[in-house]
Amino acid sequence: MSSLELEPRILPAARTHAAQRVGIAGLGVAMPEGSVSTSTIAERVGVEPEWITRRTGIHARRHLAPGATIADLGERAARDALAEAGIDAGELDAVLVATASADEVMPCAAPLIAGRIGAGRAMAWDVNLACTGFLAGLEQGAALIESGRATNVLVIAAEALSRVTDHADRKTAALFGDGAGAVVLTPGGGLALGRSILFTEADEDRALVIAHDDRLVRMDGQVVFARAVAAMERCCRTVIEDAGLVPADIDLVVPHQANARITTALADRLGLAPERVVDAIGDVGNTGAASIPLALEAARRDGRVPETGLLLFTAFGAGFAAGALLVEIQAS
Repeated sequence: MSSLELEPRILPAARTHAAQRVGIAGLGVAMPEGSVSTSTIAERVGVEPEWITRRTGIHARRHLAPGATIADLGERAARDALAEAGIDAGELDAVLVATASADEVMPCAAPLIAGRIGAGRAMAWDVNLACTGFLAGLEQGAALIESGRATNVLVIAAEALSRVTDHADRKTAALFGDGAGAVVLTPGGGLALGRSILFTEADEDRALVIAHDDRLVRMDGQVVFARAVAAMERCCRTVIEDAGLVPADIDLVVPHQANARITTALADRLGLAPERVVDAIGDVGNTGAASIPLALEAARRDGRVPETGLLLFTAFGAGFAAGALLVEIQAS
């Protein structure tokens, strides 16, 4: 049986029980100050700026300055998320960092950030599922709380993808940016985590890899585009149908910001108007695992997140790994 025929695992219905329900209680984001325009990159790789924006929807992206780290970004995002949740770092039971571009091979980013913010009693480890890493971190954090092994969990997604980009490769030079987002998970948090799915389909063609030899992103854009749209649609429909809903019931989809054309194609596949699917890639680029929390904050800042209703997170990344997660906004 091929991977396409496998039925993806659907998490059990424990989250529908009020006593077990886990939610996001605080959100924080952080971005580097340095912005690199598409015009600058276009000149470097020998194309017109319109050629890039037409294919990606990206006008600018943020790059970390020399000497800056994802730990710096993660710490800033974490502190803002904790402040919004009204939780002290000393109350955290776990700190998870989703990243595919950690500052060092060892140590992981999570214990470094935990130490910086004063989370002295927290478990801490990194989650590497590329662009789907934030969803994987939410799954792990929720599972810790639901099982009774934790009460407060901080999930950070932080990337410095500019440092694994071949800036002379016109296929990828304009895509990637740096940034971080963080959420605090607690029992009863205001954005309640609902039905979810994570699944993998082998990238047998090695269409999206960072190999040890050069530590740079190598991508077959056409393969990734087709697989990303199909996989995210599949994940979204699976969790929507499992919850007894239809796409029209979703108030706002917050997808991984891989490419504006992918976002548009996903909206079309789901039959949703563009305004119901967040496209926030224009000024930040593809920030990998950090893109969903950054897009969620952009939507919140623009007044697009309703006071009550349903959100749908979805992502696709190297592996290939994909997922979707329903989020119910609880009335305050």
